[in-house]
Amino acid sequence: MLNILQQQYDWVRSARQNLFAFLEEIPTPILHSPVPAFGRGTIIRTHLHVVDTYRWWLGAFASKKLDEHREISVNETADVKFVREWFANVDERVQQFLYEFDNRWSEPIEQDESWQGYPKAPTPLLLITHLETHEFHHKGQIVSMARNLGYPPPADDRLGGLFS
Repeated sequence: MLNILQQQYDWVRSARQNLFAFLEEIPTPILHSPVPAFGRGTIIRTHLHVVDTYRWWLGAFASKKLDEHREISVNETADVKFVREWFANVDERVQQFLYEFDNRWSEPIEQDESWQGYPKAPTPLLLITHLETHEFHHKGQIVSMARNLGYPPPADDRLGGLFS
């Protein structure tokens, strides 16, 4: 199962690299341009929200370290390189998570009562599945935001652009 989940995450990373390549063609001020009713309001904020979500579920929740999570601070100089660096940290955490929970994909990650409002006992498989689908949900928002800002994305709907 570990090999399958690692391969799946490698495909997620590959699709993400295609998105980075596209976003690097867009001027940084445009990446910070507000697009109402989409994601987190801007392309950069939406992309960093994805990073924060991985960090939250795999770091704070799975490691039971709620107090250690801090959202990423974003200013108008944050660019694609900044986002790439944060995703490099996510990639490391995902690998740690995959190894940590290898052969325990169906065992619930139990939380105590201090985690009110959060799932009581999701499985590691549910967490990684949620995170990957969440990333693609926001990828769709990001490319829609870019299109609305006058930067049509390349066609990559054939398996996430993995074969381009």
